[in-house]
Amino acid sequence: MGNSPTYVSEVRIERRGGPLRLAWLPAEKEPVQFGTHGAVAAHYGLDPNNLPDPHATTLDYIVASTGG
Repeated sequence: MGNSPTYVSEVRIERRGGPLRLAWLPAEKEPVQFGTHGAVAAHYGLDPNNLPDPHATTLDYIVASTGG
């Protein structure tokens, strides 16, 4: 077995302003939207009731990816 990586993820991230980001992920036809919501928004000093379009955070995706 050599030292070359087994897999290199090809991901592109585009910041849309504020917490909103678009991520182009392998095997997805449309970009995934990341943002903030609820208690996470409040933690970062944003009004959770005044978000234009709440979305799951990157933390939500990390938790989901671990199966729990």
